[in-house]
Amino acid sequence: MMRTKPDAPSDRWHLVGISFFILGLGTLLPWNFFMTASMYFNNRLNTAEWSNGTVTAPKEYYFNNWMTLLSQLPLLVFTLLNSILYPRISERMRIAGSLVFMLILFMLTAMLVKVPMKQDHFFSITMVTIWFINSFGAVLQGSLFGLVGLLPQKYSAVFMSGQGLAGTFAAFAMLFAMASETDEETAALGYFITPCVGTLVTLFSYLLLPKLEFARFYLNKSKDQSNEIHGSAELLPKGTPENSDPNSQATDSVPNGTPSNPECDGSKKAFISIDAENAKQEKSSVLEVFKKISVMAFCVTFVFTVTLSVFPAVTVDVKTAYPGKWERYFIPVCCFLLFNMMDLTGRFVTTWLRWPSKESRWFPALVISRVIFIPLLMLCNVKGRRFLPVLFTNDWWFVIIMLLFSLSSGYFICLSMTYAPQLVAPQDGETAGALMTFFLALGLSLGAALSFLLRVIV
Repeated sequence: MMRTKPDAPSDRWHLVGISFFILGLGTLLPWNFFMTASMYFNNRLNTAEWSNGTVTAPKEYYFNNWMTLLSQLPLLVFTLLNSILYPRISERMRIAGSLVFMLILFMLTAMLVKVPMKQDHFFSITMVTIWFINSFGAVLQGSLFGLVGLLPQKYSAVFMSGQGLAGTFAAFAMLFAMASETDEETAALGYFITPCVGTLVTLFSYLLLPKLEFARFYLNKSKDQSNEIHGSAELLPKGTPENSDPNSQATDSVPNGTPSNPECDGSKKAFISIDAENAKQEKSSVLEVFKKISVMAFCVTFVFTVTLSVFPAVTVDVKTAYPGKWERYFIPVCCFLLFNMMDLTGRFVTTWLRWPSKESRWFPALVISRVIFIPLLMLCNVKGRRFLPVLFTNDWWFVIIMLLFSLSSGYFICLSMTYAPQLVAPQDGETAGALMTFFLALGLSLGAALSFLLRVIV
């Protein structure tokens, strides 16, 4: 764990911490704003249209399913392309460029609110926008995780806290837009202007970092250390084996057999001794690391698969038992706001409660037991059902199920991601983190794909 170095300047007014909090918030704005606005999109896509003087029946677009799938696939794709893409494109281009393109796409989405068009065209444009905006979001998220990793550990926690609040921020933005008592079109326009402003603030926060002494200290120091390591490697004799024995005779002579300089001999032995020590701490192969964290990899994949299979594709179609004014606020409050707040609470709980332990068999067993939430939510009062009956008609049943569903999701996700690096040697922590990120993305994509089948079964 990286701590603040003694010679490091102070983070004046906590500006670096605030900047990374905003950057964390900005990375998940696309997914959360499109997901929370699903009612707006469904209302626009499921209205009757006139064709040859007759009213045609609304077409089923399965917007929530496609939106979830096309939001999560870019994360999986860019996780796989991580090692190829990132070294070839500068950090500034990846982060600032992604934010600029996200801003343009958010502005396009806001403008489409006022543009009348056929439902098929609107659906196609929206799906393309979702794909590209989440692709840039995936690049942004991966780049910022690498950037914040250069700073002390607490800044990673601040960054992830910003990510955790993104969903709650989007849910409150939707509620404020609905409570404004304006027409639906104006409310939607105001809602989509919010992420435009948020993305601009995120871009400003990133551009501010190089001007802050505390951030410059760690970011420049990391670059200097990389250059030093690269330079040291070039200064080594080409014939010198990497795992030289410090006690061998070769360390006391030069290649032509002439005795080495006694004054340099001690430093050379010290250098080779360090190299031998580093050789003992060589990184394990990806397969070896995977074997050690396979249980945690399975757990994070399974948790996200269960969660994304029904949220929001199924949960967004649950109807309240109390029609009237409450009907308008039921899904924003009891689905999106409740889920995001309880998911965040579950993540925070792990700071003082970590049960079961990483070695316990109860951990994967409890993760698998979350599958019970799939039938429970499908048996709630979901509209447009075909096969299954309704067992839980009252709103309170839905609220209780959603509360436990989202709380357990945040709790087990955070535990899985926390436990994985603890199961490997320190030098393998980076590999473990990369593998867990891949399986996290895999779980999101599997859940999104499964949501199509579950919505049809309902």
